[in-house]
Amino acid sequence: MASIARTWAEFAAGLKFENISDEAIHCARRFLLDSVGCAVGGSHHEDVNFMRETLDFLGGTGQSTEYGREAKYDVVSATLLNALKVRVMDYNDIYWVQDPSHPSDLIPVATSVGELESKSGKEILAAIVLAYELEMRLCEFAVPGIRERGWHHATLTQLASPVVASYLLGNSVDQTVNAIGINGSHNSTLGAVAAGKLTMMKNTVDPLASSTGVFAALLARHGYIGTELIFEGKEGICQQMGEGYDMGKLTDGLGDSWRITACAFKAFPTEALTHSPITAALGLAREHDIDPEKVTNVTVRTIARAADILADETKYHPETKETADHSLPYVISAAILDRQITPLQFTAEKIADPRLRALLPKITVVADPELEKIFPEKKPTIVEITTEDGKTVTKSVDFPKGDPRNTMTDEELGEKFDALTTEAYSAEQKAAVKKAIREFASAPNIDGLLKTMVVPSD
Repeated sequence: MASIARTWAEFAAGLKFENISDEAIHCARRFLLDSVGCAVGGSHHEDVNFMRETLDFLGGTGQSTEYGREAKYDVVSATLLNALKVRVMDYNDIYWVQDPSHPSDLIPVATSVGELESKSGKEILAAIVLAYELEMRLCEFAVPGIRERGWHHATLTQLASPVVASYLLGNSVDQTVNAIGINGSHNSTLGAVAAGKLTMMKNTVDPLASSTGVFAALLARHGYIGTELIFEGKEGICQQMGEGYDMGKLTDGLGDSWRITACAFKAFPTEALTHSPITAALGLAREHDIDPEKVTNVTVRTIARAADILADETKYHPETKETADHSLPYVISAAILDRQITPLQFTAEKIADPRLRALLPKITVVADPELEKIFPEKKPTIVEITTEDGKTVTKSVDFPKGDPRNTMTDEELGEKFDALTTEAYSAEQKAAVKKAIREFASAPNIDGLLKTMVVPSD
């Protein structure tokens, strides 16, 4: 019986753009647009500046382009920097079944390697569909998910990224198998990066797992040998992370349908399990014209892991963006106060706003076992807001904005892109980037899109 790694490698080797559904390709373009917007919006975050300074210090051959600039880095470093730019605001996509993940963390693998190899738009779009297929299957196969076992989802990304890179490098089946084994041998990531008081590493571990996947694929291309039974072998991923896997999730029906069509967009730049509570709180604040000064108590009912991850003691005293965007008390307070959740709600000034800080202790987060029963098929929450006059209003949400069952339209995605790039692009340049992505399947390579993305002031 073929190993999981070999089954994946054989599937990738046979993947053709023509065999992918029109719907899946349309989704790939949508996620590419969303990722470009996130990258341009996140270009000047402190994390990105530190990473760029470090890569500049290291030097190297210019092979692949930094999103939004004309600067070039070696393909591994370009992947790392671009993936960090996509990820830094926690505004890129989300898929959550047993495990959460952000499949768009792999889009820079496809674009950077695609540029290196002068691949066509069709080939890069096919690589994006492949990335989503494997990453999303990885989110489903551990029962319960590896996040419940204390591991971060970058552990999943390390297994998908070398396949995407190998696909565009033209690696053989054996080379792709080796690449998976190489990257899977050294990248498993502790859940500590997303627990308690958060740091820059929360947004960095997935980009690292993406970039080392490119390095692993290059090593394999030049003859390096990796562990084939990285999933099912002795002391492999499954044995080391405990019992409970549906291995069929990784391989059954490959190519019969495309999981990218089931991935969600983020309507808010926050941790995924905050999205249903935010949707509910915004609805209540707007529909009932809630005066934040008169709020006496807010109860958020959610699933146990959300209460555990997003409402521990540190989340009531956020000092950084990384902690604030993973804090249910913070985002609910901001939603009630500002009636919007955008990057503007995560500036240092906003985090220190005394009106917002006054709301934080009024937020109670409750793990509700009844809601647990319907997760992850639904993403349920119940939010109750009580005001000084004794009035309580309640709203329940099963599917937050951005979920495939409550998806963002092309127009709404365009508006998100416009908001993220408003300081970088003119109206004409925004339209040009959108057009280049819309017509990307006919592009001979990615050079035109990358040139269109360059921010004039940078």
